[in-house]
Amino acid sequence: MTSTTGAVCPHCGWPDGAEPFQVVSRHSTAAGHTVWTRCGCGSLQVRVVDERGMRIVSRSRPAAATQPCPAGC
Repeated sequence: MTSTTGAVCPHCGWPDGAEPFQVVSRHSTAAGHTVWTRCGCGSLQVRVVDERGMRIVSRSRPAAATQPCPAGC
């Protein structure tokens, strides 16, 4: 799912302009930075930071909830 105009995460409502829940990696580019982040709901996001500001250019669905161990581990 691509989001360049959304103001909030479509999965949980967290504001796109707010601090991400977790920064996964950060890479310098010729035009600025690419920052991979994870939202509180588990959605992985690609943020581009350049002279125009920050925008989310791609976002995944939230991470699947972990299932309890059926054997009671």
